[in-house]
Amino acid sequence: MNKQTLIDFESKVANLFNSSNIRAPIHLHGGNEDELLQIFSSITKDDWVFTSWRSHYHCLLKGVDANRLLADIVNGMSISLVYPEHKIYSSAIVGGIIPIALGTALGIKKLNLNQKVYLFVGEMTAETGAMIEAHKYSVGHDLPITFITEDNSKSVCTETSSVWAIDAPT
Repeated sequence: MNKQTLIDFESKVANLFNSSNIRAPIHLHGGNEDELLQIFSSITKDDWVFTSWRSHYHCLLKGVDANRLLADIVNGMSISLVYPEHKIYSSAIVGGIIPIALGTALGIKKLNLNQKVYLFVGEMTAETGAMIEAHKYSVGHDLPITFITEDNSKSVCTETSSVWAIDAPT
């Protein structure tokens, strides 16, 4: 998997959506391919990935077959993709995946397994109490979880900085 393959996949999804071949919500990635390729170079097949509804790149980088993924997206599952055999789970519920990821990390620690959890959230979710509490708990209990915030500066169609009444990041 490389940057252009990721971009081409999302372009195909966008074209299918814009031509009404996908009749369900989607959330496209874009602009963070290099960073994700770097992060996923450390993620193994035994590690767990939890993500929000912006999950196409995560699924591809975790090893989900592109044709299967595309078929699931066309069938309306874009914002709730789950592939247990690849240990990747997504949820369209804002913050809903956080406690699941945290519980998985706690289970890994209690069972003394050699696995890690990677939790991807958007910058709006990163500001929620659920995320802050999960991070605090994971640090306090030294859990094998990495929190990754993907910032596209948007809360649906509103600038994140406007929502929180803060200066935009530079």
